Amino acid sequence: MSSRYVLDNNYKIRRVRPTFKAVFRRCLKYFVVSIALAVLYYILFALVFSTDAERKLKQENRMYEKLYDGMAEKEALLNDVVSGLEQRDGSIYEEIFHSPSPTSPDFGYAGFASFGDSISSDAGIVLYTESKLSETADAAGRVDRSLDYIMKRCIEMRDSMPPLVLPVKDFIFPQVGASAGNKINPFYKVYSKHDGLDFIIPSGTPVYAVADGTVVSVTRSKKGAGNVVAIDHGNGYVTKYAHLQEIHVRQGRRVEKGDKIGLSGMSGKAFAPHLHYEVWRGKVAMDPINFFFASLTPEEYAEMMALGTSIAQSMD
Repeated sequence: MSSRYVLDNNYKIRRVRPTFKAVFRRCLKYFVVSIALAVLYYILFALVFSTDAERKLKQENRMYEKLYDGMAEKEALLNDVVSGLEQRDGSIYEEIFHSPSPTSPDFGYAGFASFGDSISSDAGIVLYTESKLSETADAAGRVDRSLDYIMKRCIEMRDSMPPLVLPVKDFIFPQVGASAGNKINPFYKVYSKHDGLDFIIPSGTPVYAVADGTVVSVTRSKKGAGNVVAIDHGNGYVTKYAHLQEIHVRQGRRVEKGDKIGLSGMSGKAFAPHLHYEVWRGKVAMDPINFFFASLTPEEYAEMMALGTSIAQSMD
C-alpha cells in the first residue's frame, strides 16, 4: 500500500507511511466486503437460475403431488388386503393346529397386560417372565410324568411301542404329500377319504419297517393300492405300505425296526411315484404324522404337519 502525504503544524508537507495495523484492518475490510458480495451474487444467481439437478427435483415434486392422492388410496386398499390376509392366515393356523394363531389376541399375550403399568419397568418384565417360566416348567413336568407313566405301563403290560419313526431315510420335508383326511382324488377330482400319508419320493427308494412286528399280509396287484405290505406291531397297531415297486418280505416273516421291506414305486392306481403309508389302531385309521414327533425336532414336526394338512390333493 502506498504512503500518503500530510501537512504538519509547521505547514510543511511530509510523507506518512501507514502502520501494519491500519494495513491489516483495511485488508480485512476488503476481504469481508468481497465475501459478502460473493454470497449476495450467489443468492441472486440461485434465485434467478436453476441447475439441472434442481429442475429435475422440481419436476419430480410436481409429479409426486399429482400422484399423492392415488397413492394414498392404494395404500388404504393394501392395508385392507393385508388385514384380510392376516385374518385368513389366522383362520388357517387355527384350523391346522387347533389353537389360537400368534396374531390372535387369545394367543397368550393377554396375561402380559394384566401386569398393568408395572410391566414397563424392568422389575415388571422380570416378574412376568418368571411367571411364564414357572408355568412352562409345570407343563413340561406334567408331560414328563405322563410319558414316564406310559413307558412304565407299556413295560408292565409288555405292550409294544407304537410306530414312531419314518418309513424312509434321508427324507426332506418338502416331499411330504397329503396327510389323512378328506382329500381330492387326482383322477376323479372329488373329495374322498384318504387314510394315510403320501411320501413323494422317486421310484426305487428303500422302504423300511417302522417298528418290530410280523408281516400279516402281502398283496401284489395292478389295481387300487397296488403292491401292499401290512405289518402287525402288536397292541393293535398295524402299518401299511402301498404302491410299492418291489416287495422284499413274505407273509408271516418277523421283521425288526429298520428292516427293508421293499422299494417305493407307483404300482396300482397312483398319480405319480410315491409311498402311501398308513397307521391303523384296530379298525381306526390314524394320522401317521401324529406318530413322528419322537423322531423329529419340533420345527421339523411342525413343518411336516403344516405341509401334510395344507395339501388338498392326494397321490392315489
